[in-house]
Amino acid sequence: MIDDTRASEITEHDPEIDETQRLISSRKVEGTHVYNLEGEHIGSVDSFMVDKLSGQVSYAVMSFGGFLGIGERYHALPWDALTFDTSAGGYVVNITREQLEGGPSFAHGDDPWTDPEYGRLIHSHYGLPYRM
Repeated sequence: MIDDTRASEITEHDPEIDETQRLISSRKVEGTHVYNLEGEHIGSVDSFMVDKLSGQVSYAVMSFGGFLGIGERYHALPWDALTFDTSAGGYVVNITREQLEGGPSFAHGDDPWTDPEYGRLIHSHYGLPYRM
């Protein structure tokens, strides 16, 4: 059962529902801005990776850098590192631009997830515990 004030409005046949008090559609998360603690815009959510076994979101894949899609890099951030800030209308992370620039990244078309150690590398770089 959905714990939500609009739960009675949601049906499995209603594709127009993008957000409720507790839930948000992936369509609405993609493209959301990401800010550091200083309020600096450091990227946007491109997609996220969902653990098939638990059904939980594990990583937000953030687009960063480049111009008009050229030279753009993708950085996976542990989902637990993101906090939604309603006043900013986006996610806030305790990560500096320098940490992000020096962190694990990949280009469009790359598939770093085939390396079973990639998740450990991400967590280690950002100083967060690895829970997979």
